[in-house]
Amino acid sequence: MDSEFWIAELTDDDVPAVVSLCRAALDLPEDAAEAAEIVHRLRGTGGPATRRTAGFLALAPAEEKAWSEGAGEEAAAPSNRVIGVVLGSVSHRDPSIGHIDLIAVDRRERRRGVARALVSRVEGALAGLGASDVVIAGNPPVYAWPGIDVRYTPAICAAMALGFEEDQPAWNMTADLETLGDTEADEARLAGRGVVVRGATPADGPALTDFAESNFGRQWAAEITDSTGCHVAVRDGSILGFAAYGSRPNWFGPMGTAPAAQGLGIGSVLLKRCLADQKKAGLTSVQIGWVGPMPFYSQVVGARVERVFFLYRKQL
Repeated sequence: MDSEFWIAELTDDDVPAVVSLCRAALDLPEDAAEAAEIVHRLRGTGGPATRRTAGFLALAPAEEKAWSEGAGEEAAAPSNRVIGVVLGSVSHRDPSIGHIDLIAVDRRERRRGVARALVSRVEGALAGLGASDVVIAGNPPVYAWPGIDVRYTPAICAAMALGFEEDQPAWNMTADLETLGDTEADEARLAGRGVVVRGATPADGPALTDFAESNFGRQWAAEITDSTGCHVAVRDGSILGFAAYGSRPNWFGPMGTAPAAQGLGIGSVLLKRCLADQKKAGLTSVQIGWVGPMPFYSQVVGARVERVFFLYRKQL
């Protein structure tokens, strides 16, 4: 298309239009279906209170056809079209790193410099917030994907053209809930060793936060808070492990077991209890996001690697 476009700062009033854009512009059906959850998660208040973000839109004039189809001469002028969006944030772990959390461009407007203009603008904003490097990688606990799904070939090509260098791969695994086994025997075995596995309650909140921060960092503590449900393993009043789910509708994680309690089989029970909850909610499969111990998930619930992501980095 030959229309001009310009870049503007994203406001809360723009969010519905951004959701509509992402539903149409995200090429993978599973991502397009979660467009609202992705946008609201990245723009929301979840995660650390100190989260610093930046967001910009690419706008173009309303199409002439839409204008001509107005109700008579007094029809209100149509608003500008949102043809692209970029969302960025400063790393929760290292304030010198900026993240590009989301970029989407209308399919009809690609290869016209829209993505380049959006990336340039958000890089400037992140530099203004103190970043010296920018990465295309998830910024836990508030992220949509670990990086660029390898099936988004145009996005990979764009990252390379914009001067990003490949950093490291990451992957999600898919767990089939139809074949999920029960945990009764394993829970009885743990009970014999003084370990009780149960659903977390609001009263567990402070101790759970302390446990996650002490063993895995503040990011995991915030991710637990943003989850739909959580299960814990407790012995003598002390938390030994946890597993959470629902930060995205069909995602599982995070989960972790105290180093001193590893090897008891706590993690497998916590995992299966969470997946059982998600199965009861009507899901038939679950995404395990940004997996570390691949063999564990494969052996315990038969999970398979299904989404692979490339991560990128560039010095500003």
